Order: sequence, then structure tokens, then C-alpha cells
Amino acid sequence: MFSNSLQNGSQFQQFYSSTPTTKLITSPVLLETIKMGAGGRMNEATTDKNVMKRVPTEKTPFEISDLKKAIPPHCFKRSIATSSYYLFRDIAICYTFYHLASNYIPLLPTPLNYIAWPIYWFCQGSSFMGIWSIGHDLGHHAFSEYEWLDDALGFVLHSAFLTPYFSFKYSHRSHHAHTNSMEYDEVWIPKRKADTLYSEVLNNPLGNMFMTVVRLLLSFPMYFTFNIHGREYNGFASHFYPQSPIFNDSERKQIWLSDAGMLVVFYALYKIAAATSATWLFCIYVAPLLVMNAHFIFFTFLHHSHPSLAHYDSREWDWIRGALSTVDRDYGIFNTIFHDVTCAHVVHHLISTIPHYHTVEATKAVKPILGDYYKYDDTPILKAFWRETKECIYVEPDEGAEKSGVYWFRR
Repeated sequence: MFSNSLQNGSQFQQFYSSTPTTKLITSPVLLETIKMGAGGRMNEATTDKNVMKRVPTEKTPFEISDLKKAIPPHCFKRSIATSSYYLFRDIAICYTFYHLASNYIPLLPTPLNYIAWPIYWFCQGSSFMGIWSIGHDLGHHAFSEYEWLDDALGFVLHSAFLTPYFSFKYSHRSHHAHTNSMEYDEVWIPKRKADTLYSEVLNNPLGNMFMTVVRLLLSFPMYFTFNIHGREYNGFASHFYPQSPIFNDSERKQIWLSDAGMLVVFYALYKIAAATSATWLFCIYVAPLLVMNAHFIFFTFLHHSHPSLAHYDSREWDWIRGALSTVDRDYGIFNTIFHDVTCAHVVHHLISTIPHYHTVEATKAVKPILGDYYKYDDTPILKAFWRETKECIYVEPDEGAEKSGVYWFRR
């Protein structure tokens, strides 16, 4: 079983180690796609109104090389200047929110200050998420042509938001290598019907509400600490434990470095609280961080949970179908705040080294080739989240197809 997974994953390795070609496909459809250039967000109305139409599970009629050739060559270029612009812009916005909150909210009379603080928490938490998303791109080496620079910046940014940079980089790489594999995906692995806690006990409105609250508040730290929602391993699996089975021997030293970065930040927070107060630290940093965590869980859950997308076991899984088993959605202004990771997630799973400012254009370029294999859902995002929490409880094969190796969400 494991050898099958590695064989299928070789397509992933071959694709990521290759360099983008400048040869263009000469078919009229792709030439027209390339002429489209860079434009807009992915918020056009869904052409197929039946958003529940299943994505095909047959092997794709196209190869990764076909998709790469369709994408304009400049989309593969990682500019330090452009990437830095977005980073410094986000930091400036973050500082502006901090300045306004720390200097002006305390001056507001009650109850206006009780209204202003939650507004700040949400705005600053969204700003945190934008910066964190750039850290995520740094882990994919999508910021610059220099991996050492990407790792140095990513380490600083993610540590500042209590995320173990190298630990997440390596586990997230495994997620991209085995997306929607029932055995080897790293996160958001669905439960099976046999797990009665999910298929029976929590499969009701009250249970859904309980799981939603717990998921949004606790899943982010619980995943890193105890591998909640993660792949099952033999032994203790944690992003903070260098000997964790999540990592291989060549990665363990950098896990120690991730832990050291976290300890430095915790110590800095302790000193800040001592110099100000725990209440001040909570209002300025901790509460926005909780909002950021909720944002992360919210949109990653929606990336990988949709009734029309299949999961595969080792009998049927291959890398390209796994990578295509994710969905693009329209988050409105949050597409911009989160650097299009929300509305161009499919192409990100296909080519994670494309910088975020080119992913929308790259998505438009590959859509004619992907056809029905591309999933876009324009359902209002809160409605979609509630629908997916009710519809995506567990997975099982279709009746009569128990040995197909293909699993679908059920409720």
C-alpha cells in the first residue's frame, strides 16, 4: 500500500522538480486563454448552477505538463520586489490597526469601547491572516528565487503568530503530496461511517453547532500540538516534538529551531504582559490571534470539504486527482486580504510555487483544460460553511462500489 502511494506521488515529485517551460500550446482554446492575461478575482457566477455535481473520478485526460504549458511563463516568476510590497503593505495595515486600537479605543466611553474592541479583533485578526498567508507562501518557496531568504522570513513571520514554521512546512508539503488520500493525507482526513461518534452521535443540528464552535476555537492549536484532524501515526505525533513520526531524520534539527522560535515569542509576550498587563496583551494580540486561527480553520475546511469532491484510498488515488479534489470559492474582499488563497486554491495545489499575485491568472489559464475536473462554488460563504458542516460528516463509497477505492461525503 505504501509503495503504491510513493509510486503515485512520483508524479508530484517530477512536477515540482521540473522548471516551467516557455513553449506554448497552439490550440485555439489555449491561445485564447493566454490572451486573457491577468484579470480580476475568481468571482464570476458559476456556470453550472448545480454546485453539487460531482467532479469526475476517472483518470484525467491531461498531464501536468499540459497545464504548465497553458500558463503564461511570467506567472512562474517570483519577484522579491513584488512579494515584498505585499508583505510590507500588510505589515503597515497591521501596525495601523494596532496604533488606532492602543491609542484611541481606551479613550472611548463605555459602551463604545466594548463595541470597538471586537471590531478591532476581527480587523486585526484578518490582517494577521494576510501576513500568515505570506508566511505560508514562503514555506512553498513562492516568495523569491532564494530558498534561504524564504525560510528566514517565513520562520520570523510564522513564529510571530505562534506557528512552528519548519514543522508546518514539512507536514504541509506532505499534505500537498498526498491530498485527499485516505491513508496518507496529512490533514482534514474525513471520518468513516464506522466512526459512530461522527456518523451518529454528532450528526444532528446541536452536534454540528458544537463541532463548529470547537473546530473554530481549538483546531488550530490542537492540530499542531496533538495532531487533531491529522493523519494517524504509530507513536506520538506533534509538530512540536522533533522525534514525531510526522518528520524524517533530516528534518528533526529544524523542528528544534521551530520550537526555539516559539519559545522566544512566548518569552517576549511574557515580558510585554509584565510591562503592560495580561488584559492589554489579550486585547491587542491574543484575541486577534484567535480570530486568525478561526479564519485559518474556516477556509481550510472549506478548501477540502465539498459533497462533490471525492477522497481515494491507495487502490485508486493518484496525485493529480488528489490535487484537483479541492474547491475555489469567492470570499469577496477577503480574497484580497488573504492573497487569493481562497479563490485560487486549486491551482495552488497543482503548482504551489506560483506566487499568490499570479494564481488568479494561472487559474484562468488552466480552466479550459481542466473542464469538469475544476470545481468552483459561488455559494455565499457563510451559507456554504453551514452546508458543509451538515453534509460532510463522514465518507463511504457509493452503494455497490465498495471496492472502488472512491469515497464520498455523507450525512
